[in-house]
Amino acid sequence: MSSVTTLALPFFGLIFLGFSCGKLARLPHDGLAWLNFFIIYVSLPCLFYKLIAATPFEQLSNWPFIIGTTLSTGAAFLIALGGGLWLGRGGLREGAIQGALGGYANVGYMGPGLTLAALGQGASVPTALIFVFDCALMFSAVPFLMALGGSGKLKLGETVLYVLVRVFTHPFNIATIIGVIAAYFRYQPPAAIDTMITYLKDAAAPCALFVLGVTVALRPVKRVAPEAPFLLTVKLVLHPLIVWCMLSLIGDFDPVWVYTAILMASLPPALNVFVMAQQYNVYVERASAGILIGTVVSVATVTGLLVLITSGALPANLFAP
Repeated sequence: MSSVTTLALPFFGLIFLGFSCGKLARLPHDGLAWLNFFIIYVSLPCLFYKLIAATPFEQLSNWPFIIGTTLSTGAAFLIALGGGLWLGRGGLREGAIQGALGGYANVGYMGPGLTLAALGQGASVPTALIFVFDCALMFSAVPFLMALGGSGKLKLGETVLYVLVRVFTHPFNIATIIGVIAAYFRYQPPAAIDTMITYLKDAAAPCALFVLGVTVALRPVKRVAPEAPFLLTVKLVLHPLIVWCMLSLIGDFDPVWVYTAILMASLPPALNVFVMAQQYNVYVERASAGILIGTVVSVATVTGLLVLITSGALPANLFAP
């Protein structure tokens, strides 16, 4: 328990430090713009590049793992979508954001810092693979459902083009692709450039967690949806259970990969859920409340999961004899 506290306290402590600063300082939200730009376009891409480029190329094509984790995220998304539509009595556009609240974990800001701290460098490849394919799934499903649920005629060509642009121009995905190329050719950048990339990589997790706390603090809870408990149960409890069962059914994976996938699935809803809600002007306040409540509750659920993993109480394969 002491080791889990040592791991979880700094991790969540950075989030609550940011939250406290956001509540106490009362600085405008616009002040986060450049720091968000640094995290999304500079620091985290350097982290993903370093993780992938340092990995043997053959490990980057573990398709059974990719299929299993992506299908699990898709299943959580569909369960949250269906339950949200039934409980919230809303339309398909609201349902798309509800599905994202239940299926889209904070794999960008929180994922790498937690999995690498808890499981070591062996978690780097599964962390990056989950991020790339989960984001590709959400950047595809949400715009498609928004177009399908809109009042106008569905323009399939424009929607497909929009999805492809969002997926392939995302800075994290670009960094991952460059990292894959570097791993294939075993490329090593000059020492000075490599040192700079390392500095930027090391800044990713603390900056991202601090900004997450500030961002949540500046979005007060005004309206909690009645379906929120269901959606957050799907996200924080059911999603990691689905991943655990799916990977156990598919085959024999390295335990570090399995635990990485379970930890990534156990994370609270991503901040991108709020961004998408704002973009389409639907479910905005309730999405903000869901992210805030989910982040707070995840302190207990993720810490509990870390206890199970580090104590050996959680087998890597649910169906192993």
